[in-house]
Amino acid sequence: MKSKVYFTKNITPEKVLDLYKLLSADLTGNIAIKLHTGEVGNQNFLRPEFWKPVIDAVGGTVVECNTAYEGERNTTEKHLKTIEKHEWSKYFTVDLLDAEGPDIELDIPRGKVIKKNYIGKDSAKYDSMLVLSHFKGHPMGGYGGALKQLAIGMASSYGKAYVHGAGVPEDIWTADHDKFLESMADAALSITEYFKAKGGKIAYINVMKNMSVDCDCVAHAEDPCMADIGILASLDPIAIDQACIDLVYSSNDPGKGHLIERIESRNGVHTIEAAAELGFGSREYELINID
Repeated sequence: MKSKVYFTKNITPEKVLDLYKLLSADLTGNIAIKLHTGEVGNQNFLRPEFWKPVIDAVGGTVVECNTAYEGERNTTEKHLKTIEKHEWSKYFTVDLLDAEGPDIELDIPRGKVIKKNYIGKDSAKYDSMLVLSHFKGHPMGGYGGALKQLAIGMASSYGKAYVHGAGVPEDIWTADHDKFLESMADAALSITEYFKAKGGKIAYINVMKNMSVDCDCVAHAEDPCMADIGILASLDPIAIDQACIDLVYSSNDPGKGHLIERIESRNGVHTIEAAAELGFGSREYELINID
């Protein structure tokens, strides 16, 4: 059975909420809202005001984790200052999941590359999750969407190095590239299993806006290379990412070639392939257009 992916070309904060409601996600308990707070200097990340209607409606807590690279978000002290600078704490309650250790260690018996994942200890507070992703390119993963939010976004600082290094944190920037992509799929699986074990659900929204070849983690990112496409929502992280990739390829925008080159040069689709093999979602989907 194909996964449902809702899609609208109208990119507004109100439409984000409309698509979320169509999911009938029934997120219960204490809800984590996972998003990207943006590296200082990045001009493309989606601002708090954009996400405010859906976050207010869901009533959850914005969650983030420290990075594993130099910048303004790699320590708790600096990250909290960035969260304040970007005004997330002005509008929402924000929880830095790995502000203090020790990490939660998740087992991944079915992992293709890694058998462990490390996430911030505050993750234990939450029963379900809404993943709000800004779909764009990425310097290492080729693209960033729902799967990256699960795999890297939910990992602690140490966990990020562990996934990037395909199980060897010291190899964070030198591990076999496809093994890194497969490790991301393994880590994403562990997050879906973690919330399933709690009896909770995860819902996903991807926004195809400000699409640079660079991630929101890049302080001096390239400007967007193609026009905005729309908003997607699904209960399947694999289907929603595959739908975004397909929309880029089917676009008539002449700038899409630059983004496609970034995705293909990093073999970005391999994360989707590996995730589908693990079986926590499907690449087959029904795209449901909403005005």
